[in-house]
Amino acid sequence: MRGDCYADVCPARRILTHVTGRWGSLVLAALVEGTLRYSALRARIGGISEKMLAQTLRELEADGLVTRTSRPVVPPHVDYALTAHGRGIAAHLHALIDYIETNVVELAPGAFAALSATRSS
Repeated sequence: MRGDCYADVCPARRILTHVTGRWGSLVLAALVEGTLRYSALRARIGGISEKMLAQTLRELEADGLVTRTSRPVVPPHVDYALTAHGRGIAAHLHALIDYIETNVVELAPGAFAALSATRSS
């Protein structure tokens, strides 16, 4: 059986929303580098609140893309890693992010002109 992201009732659409949302794609791409603790993920993804990171991780874990491993130490250590499906999706996201970062000057020239003007003031 195959999903259909164009159908409003298909679970594939929910997963696509989690993966391509503002934070989901960044969490998955950050985890391409390997297992990270919550605090390291939060530090890696600028601007994400604790609440949004926790919510995003719960969604990605429920979708079977991220695993959560809690170690019983004081204070508790929680590690996050990609599952096999998470690695497959994250590889595509990482390539997309790399393309955008490489071509950002051409893709958003106005943003860099405004940034340069602000810095020279």
